[in-house]
Amino acid sequence: MQTVGVICEYNPFHLGHARQLELLRQKLGPETAIVCLMSGNYVQRGEPAIFDKCVRARAAAEAGASLVLELPVTAVLRSAEGFAAEGVRILSALGCGFLGFGCESGDGDASLRAAEASCMPEFEQALHTNMQTGLSYAAARQRALEALRQDGQLLMKPNDILAFEYCRALLTQNSPMRPLAVLRPGDYHAYTPDAENPSATAVRRLILSGGDWRRYVPAECLYEEAAPHALIWGERAMLARLRGLEKQDWARAAHGSEGLWSKVWRAVQTQPDYEHILEAAKSKRYPRTRLQRLLLCAYLGIDAGQLAEVPPYVRALAFDERGQTLLRQAKKRGEICLVNAGQRPPDLPYYAMECRAADLYTLFGAPGTCCCAGMEQKYRIFRKKK
Repeated sequence: MQTVGVICEYNPFHLGHARQLELLRQKLGPETAIVCLMSGNYVQRGEPAIFDKCVRARAAAEAGASLVLELPVTAVLRSAEGFAAEGVRILSALGCGFLGFGCESGDGDASLRAAEASCMPEFEQALHTNMQTGLSYAAARQRALEALRQDGQLLMKPNDILAFEYCRALLTQNSPMRPLAVLRPGDYHAYTPDAENPSATAVRRLILSGGDWRRYVPAECLYEEAAPHALIWGERAMLARLRGLEKQDWARAAHGSEGLWSKVWRAVQTQPDYEHILEAAKSKRYPRTRLQRLLLCAYLGIDAGQLAEVPPYVRALAFDERGQTLLRQAKKRGEICLVNAGQRPPDLPYYAMECRAADLYTLFGAPGTCCCAGMEQKYRIFRKKK
């Protein structure tokens, strides 16, 4: 049985994601087991997920995923490089033979060549030189790739950037997984959904505005009873917690290096809302997503040290018969600690952080929905029936 891993967010799972799983099975065979390593209640951009992790995991399993694991919260809230690296580490330890991903170019070989070039000393030298001229990190990195006669356009679009980071992680970790790219058509940030390849951005907008979004997700995905979540609904709770932090808490904040924490701390104390905080703290050097991750980590009580640590375990959220076999095999090998949704893990400090993150997620729920505590203990693993 071939096994392919996919690092994903499924925010929410939609027709484009179902197409990707189908294409991977077309490439590797119908009996291929697909392991989806999915962001939990928060996503890499530094925002709450539209539906909770168990709702999204069940949707993925119903639509064709063999096994859905949770990418730990401290891995999710890293930079794109850290997000990719931790995902590759976990899927490699699980024993996946391939790493599947969608990208705008659809060219996995080009992504791999660019990643190989980025591991050369000349790349780091060119990157440093470009940043000294005042270019942003993203622009400097693109120029550095072009200086090594690689396609700098591969660092222009979001899924191409992640494809580059995945390939770079495969190389630096000497992972046995082989990259397997599929074309990701459509616009990742499109506000209007495409009939066959909608963007998650467009689907979320329809959900939050009460529009007709069901046509853009597979019929098997059961979202009807799920409560949507959005940053706007938890903004006041978030600001209350942020304004109550002491200065020394901000100094330890994840993503707050180079004095950025001080700039954000002052903005939190003086600005009236979330958007004004971002506006006051942004600069050419620091992208909006880094600021969002900094604010969310501060809200969740995750400091720089915790963010850098290797997560002690990975949670299983959903599986079918193939996925159950993979879980048994992985637990027998013992290369990675796996626990089920709702199960008490061996590492209690990390578990306490996980529980806090789950409880604070409920404060982003739609008006009138439950914001109960103890949510991490209430989650349950989903098993897809034949």
